[in-house]
Amino acid sequence: MAGAIYTPKRKNMYIYGRNPVKEAYRAGKTIDKLFLQKGEFDPMLSQVHKLAKEARTVTSYVDKNMLDKLANGGNHQGVVAAVTDFEYCDVDDIINLAKSKDEPLLIVLLDGITDPHNLGAIIRSAECFGAHGIVIPKHRSVGVNDTVVKVACGATEHMLIAKVTNINDVIRDLKEQNVWVYATDFDGKAPKDANLNGNLAIVIGSEGEGIHRLTKELCDDTLTIPQFGNVNSLNASVAAGIVLYEAIRQRR
Repeated sequence: MAGAIYTPKRKNMYIYGRNPVKEAYRAGKTIDKLFLQKGEFDPMLSQVHKLAKEARTVTSYVDKNMLDKLANGGNHQGVVAAVTDFEYCDVDDIINLAKSKDEPLLIVLLDGITDPHNLGAIIRSAECFGAHGIVIPKHRSVGVNDTVVKVACGATEHMLIAKVTNINDVIRDLKEQNVWVYATDFDGKAPKDANLNGNLAIVIGSEGEGIHRLTKELCDDTLTIPQFGNVNSLNASVAAGIVLYEAIRQRR
């Protein structure tokens, strides 16, 4: 990767934390400038510094207060990297990835997730459980920002994410391509009782409203995770992880 020149006029996103920055390098992402904390040293930071030297990244050694500002108070662990904004893909790129691997499609559609911690956790689960990609709406939804990258622990560098104008149009297009679409909501079948093999899309609703009525009506069926406690709903990222695990368990 060619050496990058840091130009403050460019639109940058700051990612922070040792593992997210290390994964960004390993994935070949262009890092415009690396900020390391003065006097901080351990084996993980040494690995990051080595990757920065190999990539010929401009590196600055700054005090902790500077890193705190760049990371907006987040737990930067002594390292912050300035990168160009996250590059989204097209839905067709996700479909083509599954085809190139000769695998049945496994795609996650997010219907209005607004909490960056939830989005980061969903991306991490999707990457761990072998999903080919994630689709998020352009409006009334959080995008991939520095907090999402941090929570995902580097998974954003290995996951295709598409940003679309209308999730319902994506559902219609997928169904025309023989993709079975499941909503995760109440009054459905348990994931273990559903057939999660074949080309599959899983729709996860927002934290407060859940899945929109029309979106649910467009889906082929509904999955409901059995619950036995006093709280009647799961966090969106937890629900996504459970369903994705069951899907990959059935496939393998």
